[in-house]
Amino acid sequence: MEYNLNDIVEMKKQHPCKKSNQWKIIRMGADIKIKCLGCGAIVMFSRRDFEKRLKKVIPANVDTTD
Repeated sequence: MEYNLNDIVEMKKQHPCKKSNQWKIIRMGADIKIKCLGCGAIVMFSRRDFEKRLKKVIPANVDTTD
């Protein structure tokens, strides 16, 4: 699955805040840092763990206008 900086991702498990199940990628490298869009909590994963827990990607550059 392909993902980039500032993409919105959905993980397999929901964050305990229960406000949102969507996360924004805020740092990429050997580790990936994501931010909960519900409460603003930041979590860092190794790239391997992130890819294992990733459910789907919502690209940041999607044009929603008609």
